[in-house]
Amino acid sequence: MQRLREFGRSTPLMPRLAAVLLLLWFPTGLRAQENLPVVTTAKPVVRQVVESDSFVGRFEAVDSVDVRSRVGGYLDEVHFTDGAMVKTGDLLFTIDKRPYQAAYDSAKSRVDVATSVLEFATSQLERADALAKSGNLAISVLDDRRREHLSALAQLEGAKADLRNASLNLDFTEIRAAISGRIDRRLVSPGNLVQADSTLLTTIVSLDPIDFYFDIDERSAFAYARDARERGGSLQEGAGGLDVSVRLNDRDPVSFAGKLDFSENRLDSQTGTMRMRARLANADGIMQPGMFGRITMPGSLPYKGILVPDEAIGADQDRRVVYVVDETGTISAKPIRTGPILYGYRVVRTGLTGDETIVVDGLVRVRPGVKVKAEQVTLPAEAEVAELPR
Repeated sequence: MQRLREFGRSTPLMPRLAAVLLLLWFPTGLRAQENLPVVTTAKPVVRQVVESDSFVGRFEAVDSVDVRSRVGGYLDEVHFTDGAMVKTGDLLFTIDKRPYQAAYDSAKSRVDVATSVLEFATSQLERADALAKSGNLAISVLDDRRREHLSALAQLEGAKADLRNASLNLDFTEIRAAISGRIDRRLVSPGNLVQADSTLLTTIVSLDPIDFYFDIDERSAFAYARDARERGGSLQEGAGGLDVSVRLNDRDPVSFAGKLDFSENRLDSQTGTMRMRARLANADGIMQPGMFGRITMPGSLPYKGILVPDEAIGADQDRRVVYVVDETGTISAKPIRTGPILYGYRVVRTGLTGDETIVVDGLVRVRPGVKVKAEQVTLPAEAEVAELPR
């Protein structure tokens, strides 16, 4: 106040009033600047993205065999350990061979008899042919010898067919693995009667590779079919050859890579879904037929995406908005249409160009038309997302 009195006595009236007003306002203006709400701002992340979709499905073996016997009889031996890995051609079961060995021996003896009969008929025909040429034998007798030769030849062929059938039945008493894979437990113990083509002995499933089946809705089927055509393929033939990853219902978050390779040729009329298949390598045998999993696959072609943190998105009644800060520090709200979460951010389908400066922290302190004090940061290309505890 002392300075104001001294200033007033030495200064004309109008400049004195202006100076007094300036001195009175200056501290108030500083306080107004200091009281502006502080927010954190950043530019949206702009990068090429591919949207992804997730579906729940189940693993199935590429090949699966129900092991049955082709011949009936009493089970004699089991040659494998329950749950073991077997290879194609490994001996699994043996049916009592004795009846089939006897049938084979009988069929072989009939072949020997038919062979001797044929040899005798052949010599008789040759002798009759020589006599007929010299005029010492009637033609009717030659015809009888030819008929006997043909009959003996037919009997030999029939005996050989019986021998082949007996040989097959004897071979079928040894039941071998049709595919390589993991075998189940034995379902029949030695000493039990096995019915041909009926009694289930065990099963074998292949493990590497392994198939993953899942269902998609009709809208997704249209989108995938369109993308597959743009890649030069079709949904049914190879399903566009898309790279996919599958996670198990396990604590370990490791994903297993594979490719789509098949889709059914029609939608299910009752559920409105279509079944698709991915094939994955399974050299370690971790994935087992019947397990559930979650598959993640590309849901779009690559495009330029605008990504913002979920914390930067506010709500205005039924709309989603982000708050934009202009050069003067004034807030305005921009309605947006959001998409899925990619790389730890929310995709903004419409509403932003990527050049705006948006509020990423401090939304509770802003509203349209308010001035703020902005602290600019740079968002990383990919946000860190904490794994949720299971």
